[in-house]
Amino acid sequence: MNKSLIDARRARAGVFGFFFLAGFVMGLWAAGLPSLNDRLDLGPGRLGSVLLLISGGALVSMLAAGPLVDRWSSRRVCWFAGPFSGLVLLGPALAPSYWALAALAVLFGLGLGVTEVAMNAHSVEVERRYGRPIISAFHGTWSLGGAAGGGLTSLALQAGLEAQWLLIAAAVVVPFLYVPAARLLLPDPPEHVSAESGSGSGSGGSLRWGLIALLGLAAFAGHLSEGAAIDWAALHARWVLEVDPAMAPLAYTIFSVAMTTVRLLGDPIRARLGSVRTIQLAGVFATAGYALVLLSPLAGALQVVCAWTGWALAGVGLATVVPVLFSAVGAAGGRVGRALAMVTAFGYSGLLLGPAVLGYVAESTSLPVALVIPAVLAAVVTLAGSPAIRALLRHSAPAARETSLECEPEPARD
Repeated sequence: MNKSLIDARRARAGVFGFFFLAGFVMGLWAAGLPSLNDRLDLGPGRLGSVLLLISGGALVSMLAAGPLVDRWSSRRVCWFAGPFSGLVLLGPALAPSYWALAALAVLFGLGLGVTEVAMNAHSVEVERRYGRPIISAFHGTWSLGGAAGGGLTSLALQAGLEAQWLLIAAAVVVPFLYVPAARLLLPDPPEHVSAESGSGSGSGGSLRWGLIALLGLAAFAGHLSEGAAIDWAALHARWVLEVDPAMAPLAYTIFSVAMTTVRLLGDPIRARLGSVRTIQLAGVFATAGYALVLLSPLAGALQVVCAWTGWALAGVGLATVVPVLFSAVGAAGGRVGRALAMVTAFGYSGLLLGPAVLGYVAESTSLPVALVIPAVLAAVVTLAGSPAIRALLRHSAPAARETSLECEPEPARD
């Protein structure tokens, strides 16, 4: 077994660690929000402002992280970003007032954003070494980390431990947990190799703005459609279908389980179908899922089954959008930091704007009318993503074609 493959397998384990810990931090934060709200008496308005500040900080740091990755390497940025994203949990945990929390929320968002770009950039580098799809499973691991963080918070609260102390403990422990994962990451290439890899006209560091915008549009559409399911699936079940309050959250649970399952198992699917066909099917499945949700009130006694089938299909489709797009950027070759940061920021802005836009539309019309927006954008995933990936196939370097978005070469076996 050659050293390159050994390094790739070690790095794959390290990236799994980064994604799990990043999801774990987010799970702890999200599950601790009710306790934070009670401790500081925030209320919906102030809590919404805090969440907006976190998102704003994350967006800024995502854009800044791209040039840092290209200049210093994703490995070096991961070494800093991972521990930092855990440490800044101390801010929300110790904030004595709303105004202190508002300032510290920006810092927390900065940590989340730079970690997101750095670990995703490293994941595409590892996939290049493997020569076959492996990115989807990383994102599934992020979801598992989030579930672990939420579950641990629930157990702690049931045991009588305050969520504040759990956040403090995590802020102390998690940075150290990132260290063994960081030690497994790929070594930095020699300077002359790095410079040559970023110099080609088709390299990831010099992708045309139009192509980045097309990839970003697909990411925006996918993230907004995902955010719509996260925030509105349970409410649709309760308000539109008039499901029992105890049953309504199952709509989101079904979506989440479908998405996580496909992400964990999605790499062999993309290896078989290729990225173009995968992104086409992603949009088709997600659009069909939203269509079933919108038509469910007409299904009579089967309306709940119809809606839940729709949310499951939406989860299956949207699960592969981010892994395929990020892999496409990486397969173009060269330095990927700036391009990946831009695509990530586009997508994150969809996740940020989606809930607010749908809320305003639902307030002025109805929730079913609002859900037409993510249904249309689910189709945009295919309409924008497919030509963007085809363009990357045409213009990527020969070495990138060998590892291939179409995933034709003999895969590296575990």
